[in-house]
Amino acid sequence: MIKKRKPGLTLGVTGGIGSGKTSVCRVFDVLGVPVFSADREAQEIMKTDNVIIGKINSIVGKDLYINGSLNKKELATIIFNDSTLLEKVNSVVHPAVFDRFRKWVSEQTTPYVIMEAAILFESGASKYVDKIATVIAPVEQRVERVILRNKLSREEVLERMRNQMDDTTRIKLSDFIISNSENDMIIPAILKIHHDILKFINT
Repeated sequence: MIKKRKPGLTLGVTGGIGSGKTSVCRVFDVLGVPVFSADREAQEIMKTDNVIIGKINSIVGKDLYINGSLNKKELATIIFNDSTLLEKVNSVVHPAVFDRFRKWVSEQTTPYVIMEAAILFESGASKYVDKIATVIAPVEQRVERVILRNKLSREEVLERMRNQMDDTTRIKLSDFIISNSENDMIIPAILKIHHDILKFINT
């Protein structure tokens, strides 16, 4: 049974690294649907929240803010090679993100809103949304996109993929699937989801 809440419905948009979640959410934004980026909020919290900063340094056992800003590359290298540290950092950052999300939702007035999150299921964020759309793309295309975007090596990208849920599992847990390979047209798929959600809300 779907949960009802004001302002309406919350759609979670997720997908593995390089799948194209942000591109999909840009289309929803053009349609007038507010988008909360959990990943962007997490980055902001890790840069500005002094309590969180102290906890992160304590977890990794060193100061990652020597120059006054977070050394994101070093943090990623540390946590993506140690699942225990990754879980500890996430357990500190995610509750703060969820607090911001709940406050943000309460301020929206549109029929539905979106939470964009790479690890929607793994973080526990899925319990804050009513419906879920997963963005998928072929692994090789995802690897190429991330190498170009983040200037990472192939092995670094694959390591991050291994730390995320696989597409097969995500698909089983999702209400909508958006295929975002180079040969796919994502706009018609997004428009259909948008229409279906509005229709559901208005029935």
